[in-house]
Amino acid sequence: MAPSVPRTRAAAALRMKQIALDNQDRTIRRLRAQLSTERRGLAATKKELKETQVALEAAHKVIAGLTEIGLSMSKKIEKLKVKKQLVKANHVECHQKFQARIHEAEDSMQAQHLLIEALVDEKDSLLQTIHGLQEANNAPAPFDGVIGRKNRKKNRKRKKLRIFLWARER
Repeated sequence: MAPSVPRTRAAAALRMKQIALDNQDRTIRRLRAQLSTERRGLAATKKELKETQVALEAAHKVIAGLTEIGLSMSKKIEKLKVKKQLVKANHVECHQKFQARIHEAEDSMQAQHLLIEALVDEKDSLLQTIHGLQEANNAPAPFDGVIGRKNRKKNRKRKKLRIFLWARER
């Protein structure tokens, strides 16, 4: 039996080597399958990365464009604010000038009114003097009727003017 034992040991060793080679072959096939799966996953990841980079670059361009538009709008807004302030200052200045003119016109009208009143009073005084002199001389007043009607009309106008000026001062 001794000669068959080495054969069996050799056959067993050979069989063990065959099993080991088969195991290594299966491991290699499994690792190759894993490698190809990993490569496919890597390729998909690379593609996604590329798409993400393209999208990111586009987003950066959009952001840069919007920033430029925003800066431009800010400058325009600042210019409009300055223009608005200038318009407001000009409006205030024009309003003050207009108010000054109104006051001048009112003062002038009041002065003219006082002058008219003084002239009317002087006229009345002169008419009374004339009437007094005519009565003193026993002379008839030739224009008595005409002058009386004119005086009544003027007195009505003066009264209306006084009421108007009084209402305006209030």
